[in-house]
Amino acid sequence: MNRLKTVITITWFSACLVYSQMDSTAVDSLLLKRIELQTQQTQQQVSPPPQARSSASTNPNMSAIGDFQGSYRNMADRNFDLFFNEAEFSFQSFVDPYARADFFLSVARDASSGKFEADIEEAYLTTIDLPANLQLKAGKFRMSLGRINPVHPHALPFIDLPNAFVNFFGEDGVKDEGLSLSWLVPNPFDFYQELTLEVTNGPLDNPSFTRSPISKYLYFGHLKNFWDLTENATLELGLSGMVGANDSSFSTTMGAVDLTYKWKPLQYNTYQSFVWQSEAYFSKAKYAEDAVVNSWGIYSFITYQLEKRWFLTGRFDYSNFPFSSALVERAYSAALGWYATEFQKIELEGKTTTSNFQDQYYQAMLRWIFVIGSHGAHAY
Repeated sequence: MNRLKTVITITWFSACLVYSQMDSTAVDSLLLKRIELQTQQTQQQVSPPPQARSSASTNPNMSAIGDFQGSYRNMADRNFDLFFNEAEFSFQSFVDPYARADFFLSVARDASSGKFEADIEEAYLTTIDLPANLQLKAGKFRMSLGRINPVHPHALPFIDLPNAFVNFFGEDGVKDEGLSLSWLVPNPFDFYQELTLEVTNGPLDNPSFTRSPISKYLYFGHLKNFWDLTENATLELGLSGMVGANDSSFSTTMGAVDLTYKWKPLQYNTYQSFVWQSEAYFSKAKYAEDAVVNSWGIYSFITYQLEKRWFLTGRFDYSNFPFSSALVERAYSAALGWYATEFQKIELEGKTTTSNFQDQYYQAMLRWIFVIGSHGAHAY
């Protein structure tokens, strides 16, 4: 800019000396033209050349999620405990115009030994350009069972998983290696439908299913139905069915139903919301020719947003076990969460559990979740 001003000044005084004897109007016009021409030439010389637009970055979105917890249990040798529960690392990116890749690596604490073990939580490829509203997923993934199983635990509004879910699917839920094909059903009615079919090898560690050494696999189907009731409210109904090998030489057949109502007013969506979610599981496990166990479990919770960052959740659990319909557990819990941002939250939960096979016990839990890096959105 200083160079430009200098050039303009020199040009002005040179013109004045040369044309001092000419008519003032002609001099002004000629001076103006010469200054404009000189200015344009100077700008072209001092301005940097335009840079070519760089291609889109191929680096994946990366994040690290920390899960610190504290707990109290009255019926335990060690009543209080503080521990770092898990570190989860995610890498997500488009492979090309036809597919997307998602990797979730977990370094989790083993509850019995206290040591940390690394594992691939999920690693899968998803197509994004198949015809006929189809989408194919291949790899290791959380199966589309109900509402809780597809979600990573740190994203749930409570610290512990419902008793029914744990009793039938374990603390890790149903995640397995295989294929998943989903179809967005061309529905003529005014609601959304999606059909998902999955086939996997069978989970390695699960109360209801196992990986068979012979040609037996885990087959799963889920139909999702979604309605926009009003501008502020939605309703989702899901139906699931699955069959696979259990820890005997026979198989287990399960059905599940999930129902979710959400209310979030457009005018006050930052400060108010309400969720009611319920899920029930029905199991028919065959362990011998004359030994079939029919059992079931259910959970139901409501989450109410008190203020912008405060959420209150109450939950009820009822459950049998896949190997016994005579054993019954009931639990009641309440959780209070402070959500600072989408990258940090602190939750406190209290829970009491009763059953017909052990004494009633009480728990208190604390969880502090924190995220660095790019944090992907969770399923609605």
